[in-house]
Amino acid sequence: MELEPRARVTFGVAYRPKSICQLVFSILLVIGTNFCFITLGLAQQTHDVDGPSAPSDLQTAQATPGQATQATQTTSSDSQSTALQKKKKKKKKGTPRGVFAAAPIPISNPAIGAGIVPVVGYIFPFSTKDKISPPSVLGAGGLITNNGSRAFAFGGQLFVKENRYQITAAYGRGNIDYDIYGTGIAENLKLPLVQTGNVFDAELLRRVWWMLFVGPRFIAGDSLITINQNSTPNFPLPPDLGLHTNLVAIGARATWDTSSNRFYPLQGSFFTFTSDFFSQDLGSKYTYQSYKTRFDKYWSLSKNQVLAYDGYFCATGGSPPFYGNCIYGTSSELRGYTAGRYFDRYMLATQAEYRLALRWRLGVVAFGGIGGVVAGQNQYLQASHFLPSGGGGLRFDLSPKYHVNLRADLARGTDGHTFTLGILEAF
Repeated sequence: MELEPRARVTFGVAYRPKSICQLVFSILLVIGTNFCFITLGLAQQTHDVDGPSAPSDLQTAQATPGQATQATQTTSSDSQSTALQKKKKKKKKGTPRGVFAAAPIPISNPAIGAGIVPVVGYIFPFSTKDKISPPSVLGAGGLITNNGSRAFAFGGQLFVKENRYQITAAYGRGNIDYDIYGTGIAENLKLPLVQTGNVFDAELLRRVWWMLFVGPRFIAGDSLITINQNSTPNFPLPPDLGLHTNLVAIGARATWDTSSNRFYPLQGSFFTFTSDFFSQDLGSKYTYQSYKTRFDKYWSLSKNQVLAYDGYFCATGGSPPFYGNCIYGTSSELRGYTAGRYFDRYMLATQAEYRLALRWRLGVVAFGGIGGVVAGQNQYLQASHFLPSGGGGLRFDLSPKYHVNLRADLARGTDGHTFTLGILEAF
């Protein structure tokens, strides 16, 4: 009996750098920004207007009787205009700069179970004079699921200098319960683990040309893995059991986004490439490299129909911990698989989705795709590594103005099916 990368990890990426932060912070960002756009839209409708000034006393004294009467009427009109302007300015002065948003979000995911994600955020324009940058967000959130997982995170994402710079930083801490499975005759045996850790993630992107953003990244955190009470006898123990593990990395990211709507793209494309370099010279216990790239394309077939395509590739080099490999299903690469059941050095996934908006804020989708994981020593993809997926789902539009969807997806993979509930589309 042996333990190999093809294992089931209910949330194997629980302490993979930035994953705790992304899970809570991304939901916070999505919910909060919806309220912010409405506030900014109202604020932008208010402008300072300099009305006509009232005549001076000298001009009124020198006027003829007829002119005096006209001047008196003008003065009265101007006084009313001035009073109205002062009232508008006072009202504008009392308008809050940003908006607080709070919500308990239900979550159902095969990787982390069912539970709730309470979030609170403050959404605001970084500069009131900047009419180009998207709204910025500061907030905090938590995670509570029925498998015993607990986590919290806080951070922010700032858009400054007319969207010339994008600054993101977050801190998260939590304990995640997951299982690893053996192979061969021990395939149905599992070892329940608890992984506790914290992570800090920071990123600074600068627009270098049109919608192309490039910038550095930094990741730092630590982890502790222990055996849960329901342990399995004679199961091979994973490395680092009972030991504190530090992970530190520097990296870079490049993004290109021409999609028409950040919540529900109707056309355009999105591309991102991320590289993280973990090194013992930086204080990390492991030295390895992680590369990820994603490409999305959207076609508007009609007013209510959209065809979306998603391609994803991940590669890992060096000597990563088992949870530092490419983990299948953690970022909706293909629905229908429990996140972490398949993970290895390389991963490839491609999928397409048909989206149809119906009446009464409802919508339906149908999706399908294929992907796989590959061990480091393999030079090509073998048929046994490919993992197909297919399914459908329902949508409910939480914000008709910005088309923010609550989604429920039922998907089928080679090992069974999954049901997921979340905010926004899978890609």
